[in-house]
Amino acid sequence: MADITRRFGWRHLRSAPTAHIRHHKRGQLAHDGQGLSFWYRSLSAALSEVPVDDRELAMAFHARTADFQDVTVQATVTYRISDPAEAANRLDFSVDPDTGSWRGAPLEQIATLLTETAQQHTLDVLARTPLAAALVDGVASVRDRVATGLAAEPRLPATGIDVVAVRVVAIRPEAEVERALRTPAREQIQQEADRATYERRAVAVERERAIAENELASQIELARREEQLVDQRGTNARREAEEKAAADGVRTEAEAARKVRLARAEAEAARETGAARAEAQAAWLRVHGEVAPATLHALAATRLAENLPRIESLTLSPDVLTGLLAKLGRPEGGAGA
Repeated sequence: MADITRRFGWRHLRSAPTAHIRHHKRGQLAHDGQGLSFWYRSLSAALSEVPVDDRELAMAFHARTADFQDVTVQATVTYRISDPAEAANRLDFSVDPDTGSWRGAPLEQIATLLTETAQQHTLDVLARTPLAAALVDGVASVRDRVATGLAAEPRLPATGIDVVAVRVVAIRPEAEVERALRTPAREQIQQEADRATYERRAVAVERERAIAENELASQIELARREEQLVDQRGTNARREAEEKAAADGVRTEAEAARKVRLARAEAEAARETGAARAEAQAAWLRVHGEVAPATLHALAATRLAENLPRIESLTLSPDVLTGLLAKLGRPEGGAGA
């Protein structure tokens, strides 16, 4: 919308670069162009503002396919007004000279023209297309048909409108039909998932079986080695017992031989000791046999005295001494001496 200001009964208009301004004064064209700025009197001015930028028109409408299924088509048409003078002559782009706002709704008229034209060509295409084909290839076919139909529409060039691009965003069926159409694909996906699950379980079972077989083989090998170990331990025990028995036999024989030698040595020593004692006793008896009785009595007294308690002093009367000497077989005169 143009920017209009007031100064002392005059109006000043300043337009945007994307707006084409046509100013008629008393039926004559005074200003015509884009991005204009000028003074005018509102009582004698007739203004038109035509946008010349690219505009996007979003549209959505219903259509019916060849198998009588309702679908919703979402599309966008990009257009521009290439001939502002022709558009201003065919449509009401006049603006209020005081406020700068449009007196009518020209863009809505253009939107209605484009929407109805696009809808007409879309209905023509989808009416001959089944729902499944429309959902798969309908976007491209509808886009091409709408672009061709808009380019061939005679009212658009006559109004100064050029269609820049046509885009079909989506063609969607009703919610229940869409769910029904999704069901086979979902079932197939679920079947694939189930098959993958079964295959994964089969692989897991196969791996578990392989693991169990490996464990069983390991246990068998372990049992076999344990059997070998038991046999080896038995062999070692028998060998150790045999070696121990042989060692005990050798040790026993050695001990017996040592004891025999010791007994023989002791017997020999005993014989020699006995012979020596016998010889000593015979010599002792022989010596005592050759000695006088008095000497033997003196030796006996000496031995007796050795075994008696210690006597510090002894007093003998002459009578006792005489009797003792008489018993020893000595004369009394010798005793006095």
